[in-house]
Amino acid sequence: MTVQVISKEYDAPLAALIRKNLEEFHLDIPGTVYYDAGLDHLSEFYLADPADRAYYCFLEYGKLAGGVGLARFEGDCCELQKLYLDPSVKGRGYGYVLMDHIENKAREMGFRKMYLETHTNLEAALHLYEKCGYRSIPRPDSVVHSTMNRFYIKDL
Repeated sequence: MTVQVISKEYDAPLAALIRKNLEEFHLDIPGTVYYDAGLDHLSEFYLADPADRAYYCFLEYGKLAGGVGLARFEGDCCELQKLYLDPSVKGRGYGYVLMDHIENKAREMGFRKMYLETHTNLEAALHLYEKCGYRSIPRPDSVVHSTMNRFYIKDL
């Protein structure tokens, strides 16, 4: 598996991968990233401010297999964003690879904490986050995706 900074060529396949995952878990509903206006143009968002944001595409044999990003949340805390894997590569431990990669990038960018929001329907994701040392917190006031119902933070 190789990693590459997001570029415009990955916008459409990444949006399709994210939507496919959300459909699989019945989260293709308002209040999720499924309906975000910028989902089809993620490279524009993440490349616009590289001091505060980053997104990485993971490729297997040259084909998009997943991705993960981060963006400043508040102060020295960033938010883990859009961690998704293609169903064909799930169960191989790549979730841990993506988590390790994005946490290292967050540290390199100067962040000291990482926040994330998710949903109870995503049981494998919940397991991953807890195994990676994230602890459950109450819902922050600044939640953008109103359907999300589980919130975590980790000291980096």
